[in-house]
Amino acid sequence: MQIKETTNEGLKRAYQVTIPAADISSRIDAEIKKVAPQVKMPGFRPGKVPANLVKKMHGEQIHAQTVNDVIRESVDEVLKQKALRPAMQPAIDLEEGYEEGKDAIVKIDLEILPVIETPDVEGLKLERLTVPVADKAVEEALQNIADQQKSYKDAPKSKKAADGDQLIIDFTGSVDGVEFEGGKAEDAPLVIGSGQFIPGFEEQLTGAKTGDEKTITVTFPTDYQAEHLAGKEAQFAVVVKQVKVEGDTKLDDDFATSLGLDSLDKLKELLKGQLEQETNGLTRTQMKRQLLDQLAAGHDFDVPEKMVEAEFEQIWAQLQQEAAKDEDPDGALKEIEAEKDDYRNIAERRVRLGLLLSEIGQKNGVEVSQQEMSMLIQQAAQQYRNEDRERFVQYINSEPMAAAQLRAPLYEDKVVDFLFDKAEVTDREVTREELEAAIEADEAAEEAAAKQKAPAKKKAAAKKAPAKKAAPKKEAAKKADDKPAAKKAPAKKAAPKKEAAEKQPAAKKAPAKKPAAKKAAPKKK
Repeated sequence: MQIKETTNEGLKRAYQVTIPAADISSRIDAEIKKVAPQVKMPGFRPGKVPANLVKKMHGEQIHAQTVNDVIRESVDEVLKQKALRPAMQPAIDLEEGYEEGKDAIVKIDLEILPVIETPDVEGLKLERLTVPVADKAVEEALQNIADQQKSYKDAPKSKKAADGDQLIIDFTGSVDGVEFEGGKAEDAPLVIGSGQFIPGFEEQLTGAKTGDEKTITVTFPTDYQAEHLAGKEAQFAVVVKQVKVEGDTKLDDDFATSLGLDSLDKLKELLKGQLEQETNGLTRTQMKRQLLDQLAAGHDFDVPEKMVEAEFEQIWAQLQQEAAKDEDPDGALKEIEAEKDDYRNIAERRVRLGLLLSEIGQKNGVEVSQQEMSMLIQQAAQQYRNEDRERFVQYINSEPMAAAQLRAPLYEDKVVDFLFDKAEVTDREVTREELEAAIEADEAAEEAAAKQKAPAKKKAAAKKAPAKKAAPKKEAAKKADDKPAAKKAPAKKAAPKKEAAEKQPAAKKAPAKKPAAKKAAPKKK
């Protein structure tokens, strides 16, 4: 096998590998001898089929598989000889015109991971904004639950329905005198003012009393989900069977028991714990943002273009999806398009921080244990139907890249926790509003930094949309900052994407017969 380097620019590498025809031929002959004893053919005893007939029957398949095998091995050999750490799977091409009996010429293109100086994790200083959960917040949360658990009691027959009252009604709908499917119901509950029915329906029942019969005329919205009714005028014959008024909800032990808890104190304790979990999450977000900003400011190195492009494509796809849901989709799309370069800076920052966090984790022995990985797999498997869960587990266990993607967020969190422990942390007690304002201030500051399009080290500062910007931008910017791209680490490393370099793909252009496609992951529910 001959290896010739054709490109060595920055992080880009390219090689031309020549695999002698004789080597391929000897591998094919060896494989034929190996499978011959299992081949059955009429007129021959088991294991006695001549090699030339075996080759005639299965030679094309054996040849294709053998060439793919030697290509994989050649890629592994190149990585080993040149001590390369691929950032992503190399692009592999078999030169066109190859056929059996000729040397196989393989082109390998890849980007390597940058050499990162051992990050200095000393001297980090972070401020932790803590929010004590006040009794008032617990009481408000308790009242919110009570509001969601409203009960209604029968009102006197003379009671006229008003906003907030519940009606129990029978109704039959028709268009041009013909009843339509789905337009009939009995004992249907309807709260006046809830907006539960189409516009105009509830308003015409205001003032109704128990026993009243009404004919209501409404027009279906032009964008109504049932196309055959959209924009059409309809009449509903309505019988008001009962007017009900909201009952008093007592916040006592009985109320807690109705929710499956032992007492009101237990319910308050649960709510307090949930509120603490929420504020702790905000605190961690704000601390993590400080940490990432310090790391980004203190480290600058080239990052693989393909990793940045892959990260950008993920961000951009999410932005487009969220913009499509906006009240003004065209306007939202134009807005993000105008700031495309800023989002590319976000992708670059994510990749750089992901590589940096991975390097810190490797240098300091941060690992995801097998037990933790097993728990991750089982949790992720719950997204699938019962019959597909086992297939999902098998898929993760057989596809290193899929396992690496599943592992990456937990690995990153463990590295962040390690850095939190190493940092000098100062606590400051604030209100929840102050904590949220601090997070928004960070977002606005980072947006300003991105718009300045600062060079070199400041270039990668992640753009953050301010509070009043369109939702798609703000959410994507938040995720871009809080979730650095996971590093695809070299073989024998403990990084989140360890296996990316360990498994090399088969040839993109298979000779003769293409190899079987990889097993697809099971579909989610």
